[in-house]
Amino acid sequence: MIIGILLALVAGAFVGLQNIFNRHLNEHVSSWFATTFVLLTGSVAALIIGLLLQGTKIFDVSGMKPSYWFFGLVGVGVIYTMIQAMRRLGPTKTVLISIIAQLAFSLLFDVTGFLTLPQVDLKWQDIVGVLLIISGVLIFNLKKKVPLVRVK
Repeated sequence: MIIGILLALVAGAFVGLQNIFNRHLNEHVSSWFATTFVLLTGSVAALIIGLLLQGTKIFDVSGMKPSYWFFGLVGVGVIYTMIQAMRRLGPTKTVLISIIAQLAFSLLFDVTGFLTLPQVDLKWQDIVGVLLIISGVLIFNLKKKVPLVRVK
């Protein structure tokens, strides 16, 4: 479990970094090119790392359902919408809102057994947890921005 928590923390750091990189990239090129560039460079990196770590076994798709070939389209949606949201909201609000959406939809997918996930029971603690996170984000966004005073 500790390794899972550490991996989730690293994934969160990567998402935060990715959003900042996407925003900077989008300042110089269109959102669609930025999305293409991010996915292309990520695909090349994943291919090289996969080949180094697992060799040609990474190409074994014998047990894969045909519908899975289209799941990469979700990645296009993720990157494009994050870039657009970042331009309008900034990094912090974009990540906070996307985390709430991820949590809420993941809970919905777990409860409904969406896409053949094992169905789990909805507990009142789950709902309270989501509401607490949403409340925290609202409180975070209500605070006044105080300009920093530089000391010379």
